[in-house]
Amino acid sequence: MKYRNAPLYLAVSAAIVSLSQPGTALAQEVPTLEEVIVTGTRALGRTAEDLPVPVDVLTAQAMTDTGETEVGRMLQRLAPSFNFSTSAISDGTDALRPATLRGLGPDQTLVLVNGKRRHQAALIHVNTSVGRGTAGTDMNAIPAASIKRIEVLRDGSAAQYGSDAIAGVINIVLDDADSGGRIDTSYGEYTDGDGDVTNVNVVKGLSLGDDGFLNLSFNYRDRGRTNRAGKQGNCVYGDCTDTNGDGIQETSDPREIAFNRNSFRIGDADSEQYAGVINAAYNLGPGELYGFVTYSHRDNESGAFYRDPVSGSSSYLDDGQNVIPDGFLPLINSQIDDYSVDLGYRMEFKDGLSMDFSYTDGGNKIDYETKNSINYSYVNFLNYGEGLNDQEIRDTIPRDADAYKLELGLETLDLEFHKEFGDFSLAWGGELRKDEYKIKPGEPYSYDDFDSVEGIPLYPQNAPGGIQGFPGIAPISSVDENRDVWSIYVDTEYEFSDTFLVSAAIRYDDYDDFGDTTNYKLAANWGLTDTVRLRGSFSTGFRAPSMQQLYFNNISTQFVTNPDDPEGPQISTQVGTFRNDSALAVAIGIPQLKEETSDNYSAGIVWTPLSQLSVTFDYYFIKIDDRIVISNQLDAADDPSGTLGAALKAVGANSAQFFLNGANTETKGFDLIATYDGIDIGSGSLDLVLAGNTTKTDVVDIYTAGGLAQVDPDVVFGSQAVSIIEDWQPQDRISLTGYFHFENIEANISFNQFGKYKVEDGDTQTYGSVILTDVHAKYSFDNGFSVNAGGNNIFDEYPDKNKIGNSRGGTIEDANTGEIIVSSPGVFKYSRRSAPFGFNGAYWYAGVSYEF
Repeated sequence: MKYRNAPLYLAVSAAIVSLSQPGTALAQEVPTLEEVIVTGTRALGRTAEDLPVPVDVLTAQAMTDTGETEVGRMLQRLAPSFNFSTSAISDGTDALRPATLRGLGPDQTLVLVNGKRRHQAALIHVNTSVGRGTAGTDMNAIPAASIKRIEVLRDGSAAQYGSDAIAGVINIVLDDADSGGRIDTSYGEYTDGDGDVTNVNVVKGLSLGDDGFLNLSFNYRDRGRTNRAGKQGNCVYGDCTDTNGDGIQETSDPREIAFNRNSFRIGDADSEQYAGVINAAYNLGPGELYGFVTYSHRDNESGAFYRDPVSGSSSYLDDGQNVIPDGFLPLINSQIDDYSVDLGYRMEFKDGLSMDFSYTDGGNKIDYETKNSINYSYVNFLNYGEGLNDQEIRDTIPRDADAYKLELGLETLDLEFHKEFGDFSLAWGGELRKDEYKIKPGEPYSYDDFDSVEGIPLYPQNAPGGIQGFPGIAPISSVDENRDVWSIYVDTEYEFSDTFLVSAAIRYDDYDDFGDTTNYKLAANWGLTDTVRLRGSFSTGFRAPSMQQLYFNNISTQFVTNPDDPEGPQISTQVGTFRNDSALAVAIGIPQLKEETSDNYSAGIVWTPLSQLSVTFDYYFIKIDDRIVISNQLDAADDPSGTLGAALKAVGANSAQFFLNGANTETKGFDLIATYDGIDIGSGSLDLVLAGNTTKTDVVDIYTAGGLAQVDPDVVFGSQAVSIIEDWQPQDRISLTGYFHFENIEANISFNQFGKYKVEDGDTQTYGSVILTDVHAKYSFDNGFSVNAGGNNIFDEYPDKNKIGNSRGGTIEDANTGEIIVSSPGVFKYSRRSAPFGFNGAYWYAGVSYEF
């Protein structure tokens, strides 16, 4: 029996659907964004209009036509409900961007590969960015060249899929071609002359006789950094005065006058990735053996805050200068290795019962190294402890250090059954899962304090310990934890008539840390006429605390708004992130984390007045209780008992933050998708796709519990934490795309509107709506070669200029000549906290491909 063209089995709650029916988007030559039969059902032979929940399919060709080379950016261009926000100088978030659906958190969307649960990234976003306090999936770890299509289920599905599927499900379906292949390469860069991207893909499909296939893909992507930093306008050597009171600093220091003010890196990080995917299936015995392997290796480099010469004043050498006289820019290097292996066997028994048994193992590892930096406390040790002179210290001081390693692993064992009883479909199954999380400490130079013991200074000068920019993690904060999960489910559908379908699902999950939970879902589709259908669903859901939220802990340097001068430059502070079972958390009564719970409501209409025209409209309402958030940076003054202050002093931190169940939210919005295919224009054909989304999340309650119950919730969380959830992502997105094809010519143009959003960073700023225009054209020769070219954001649009949360601004004049040396509002021209489409400007590219 051959299963390769049979229905796709999705993991545990996966839909069993026919992918070979005529008239679907998969059969069209020109790719569009459409709803087709994929997930949300286990029954065979459903049409798109029959489904009780909305599902989109993004074909491989549609992804390629975006001109993007990263899967996250492709999804953002094609699916308005998907957001892939950019931030800068946010440590690991610079290299692993948060991906969200319907404005919720990165960890509230479940990602699958070939229907199997995908592991998350080891990183948790602890700095101030979209998704703060959450851990999502690395959407760029799987190369686009290996993808046949991406399926986006826009509905709560925890009752079918388990934890995380609150906003929806993204299923990446790998290429399963058993013949042919292609080699393609492209090059592009921004009009500012940076951010150059070289992308190379190799794909080959092989048949394993008549019994199976083997599909191989490889990708190499090299992306150069971009930099949109403003000039430093502050006094970097500390010898400036305002003698006449006009607000302008004056200096006669030749070093200050000659200092290079273009000292920051603010933009996309340097990134180089190698990735490969193997997808295969083979008929064996009465069924099919199948599996896949994915692997990627990515090297990234981003900048931290520039360390001015005066930043080393607590470790000046005998000549009265910084060990690096003109300061330095710490660089954060991250090496990300991501892998997954899946092996399964599926078969159908004579009585029509089908079975699918599979094992999946996956992991994400991040190795951080801080380069071009200094541990100032070690300077004092060399100076006073070792007695080295200034030149010897400058010649021997280490500049790099391994900071720490993060590892996250996921093992899953699935067993599922399915059987059709006429119009009744019954599916049931179970899952065993093991989650693993590790933090491995770095080198002592990355975290140690060499000029004090237990906070008591050893020398005349006392500098903060740890390497500047991205300090390491000490052995005391190392982690090696795991947990076991087991689940069972039942999923049913009954077709009362040709026009009325009802589905119901129930699932039980048991976690060995927080406990168990039962969730259910009810959905229906009712055909009012031949052209109009109604659909709707109600479900409960949950999200288990992630391993990162449970166990991540570290002390780091963060730059925050100065409470004594909100309009002034940001200041650095040592912030401790403590796990909830730490001695500090237990001492002050921080409660253990429990699961988030949700209620999802959706109602929609499908209108198909013509065979070429389809319009869908879906409203949704998502209520989430006990949402896990990361607290504000709490200091001694926030805890009347004094326990927190004593504990912070003991660990060398100025403030502490914790993961807490502390917010209840409500999200509502709607999705609109309209497609009009096959419009004749001369001898060519035009397809149009209009897609839109509007989303609004409100934090309806914040609360504290346990030892923090007597602390004002506004102190624990604050307005910025609420703003990140409510305002930092666009509330509306609209895209209009036209695909034109004529003989060997294909072309498309897209208009992508990003709606208003607000950022709070000391003050609050609203960023206006922007429309980006993308173009792409391709010509295919008869010998398999093709050439393409295009541009994204061709009119060079940028977000509004930043007016809040800036740093290192000011005006300095030469005291000798009166000439202005520099006048700058700060280094952040654009918000470093949230930029939905980035801030790089227009990007142009060209490529060539050969299909064989």
